[in-house]
Amino acid sequence: MLSRLSFARQMLVLQLLVVVAVIAASAATYGFLLTQSSRDDAQSSALAIARSVAEDTELRAAVAEESLDPAQADGTALADGPVQRAAEAVRVRTGALFVVVTDDRGMRLAHPDPARLGERVSTDPSVALAGGEEVSWERGTLGDSARAKVPIFADNGSVVGEVSVGFGAESVLASISGDIAGLLGVAAAALLLGLLATLVLSRRLRRLTLGLQPAELAAMAQDQAAVLTGIGEGVMGLSPDGRVTVCNERAARLLGLEEALGHPVGELDLPQELAEALTGLAAGQPDASLRVGWLGRLLFIDASRVFRDGLDLGIVVVVRDETDLDEMAGRLSAVSAMTNALRVQRHEFANRMHVVSGLIATGRPESAAGYLRGILERGPVDYPVVRGELLTEPTLQAFVGAKALEAGERGVEVRIGEDTGVHGILVGAETAVTVLGNLLDNAVGAAVTGASPLRWIEIDVLDDGDTLHLVVADSGDGVSDPEAVFHARPLGAPEAGREDIADDRIRGIGVGLRLSRDLARRGGGDLWLADPGGDGAGAVFVARLVGVVRDSSTMTEERE
Repeated sequence: MLSRLSFARQMLVLQLLVVVAVIAASAATYGFLLTQSSRDDAQSSALAIARSVAEDTELRAAVAEESLDPAQADGTALADGPVQRAAEAVRVRTGALFVVVTDDRGMRLAHPDPARLGERVSTDPSVALAGGEEVSWERGTLGDSARAKVPIFADNGSVVGEVSVGFGAESVLASISGDIAGLLGVAAAALLLGLLATLVLSRRLRRLTLGLQPAELAAMAQDQAAVLTGIGEGVMGLSPDGRVTVCNERAARLLGLEEALGHPVGELDLPQELAEALTGLAAGQPDASLRVGWLGRLLFIDASRVFRDGLDLGIVVVVRDETDLDEMAGRLSAVSAMTNALRVQRHEFANRMHVVSGLIATGRPESAAGYLRGILERGPVDYPVVRGELLTEPTLQAFVGAKALEAGERGVEVRIGEDTGVHGILVGAETAVTVLGNLLDNAVGAAVTGASPLRWIEIDVLDDGDTLHLVVADSGDGVSDPEAVFHARPLGAPEAGREDIADDRIRGIGVGLRLSRDLARRGGGDLWLADPGGDGAGAVFVARLVGVVRDSSTMTEERE
């Protein structure tokens, strides 16, 4: 029957049964103890009355006289005798059920029923006739009673009879009837209080379990365990008061947390951007999505406040590792730029070969030779790069040329620094073009939004052994907050002064620099802001990439 009820109602019924059982047991115990106490009181009263009657001088003399000549004591004579009169007077005065007096043989000399006079008492008088006192609860001719038996002594000290005084069961129960009524009232009040408490607890339980049944709670626990351990994303849950209640292994590893459970979120070493987002959520701000660089990884984080039936359940944080994806996107972008550059180069090369072929076919070899010498001096393609001939490394040449075409479309001139010189061959092309591409994109954006009418960026590239040094300067307004330049911002929050730059939903704004720095540091290099600029001067970024360049002569020897 209980199984058909909801979990909260089952708990209500069970709690009510427990309350009723406890109250019933308590009432029964108290009633039993109260009855025993009333019996003891009645027996004590009977003993005191019996002692008082046994000490009466006239009664003692009359009992002694009757004991000396028991043959003369018949019922009629005893009914009018002094012993009967004295005993009945005491019974009436004290309200006892009976006051019975016997001689030394146990024959009644006084009894409430005169017809019983001269007969032997129905209960054993041996203890009293032997000189002892006795109290008990026994059944006699007048029913159950609390009684006391006391010996009557003659002047010479011999036992000449006994006095038995008793109070009936009805009088004992009547004495506790008021207490029982109070007990029942207290029990009823306790039952009502228990019912109210049970209703409150049941409602509280229903709120705590969100109205879910045990089977649903068990299924949710299983699902939670499966989700937290079976997915590749980090999940962290916070209670409404800001304590960590859930943190799976993936989240702990990505955020660098060791023992997060039970700790306030303010005590944890979290990325500044995430800590600020959690603080905003606690203050009622909307859900947040952000990308941050943390412990050498690029993390995409969703933080949301969760409600159910209007009840605040806390905050759920989902952490995804997008480092590899973002690196691949950056490298794919670099490869795409190089592919476009090579396509343009191929088309231009084909056109120039047609020119050379035409000059030779028309018998003008000297003109063809001069044309080829010009190509060698200017480079393979006429990219809009000032001093482009200084950058001779093929991969970097093609990549910068492709980026220069894109920058030219936005009115930005690309320059190669006069100190540029790369004598080796790029072997870590993906890392190099990813970092350089990000620096160029940021520099172009800064030049476009800068106040200067001359829009340009300048690139210096140097190699030293296996290390490649990159320097990128621009004509923008500089970096207003050097401390925050490598910090990621929530999606959709462009840098101050760059509101016209479209929000890149794939890579995010403010993430590339941090990712590029992490990428450089993995190989032992670094990326830093050498000059924040300002006052009419743009920013200067420097990158040092280790292990991305190899000496061309060494590579030739290895091939041989």
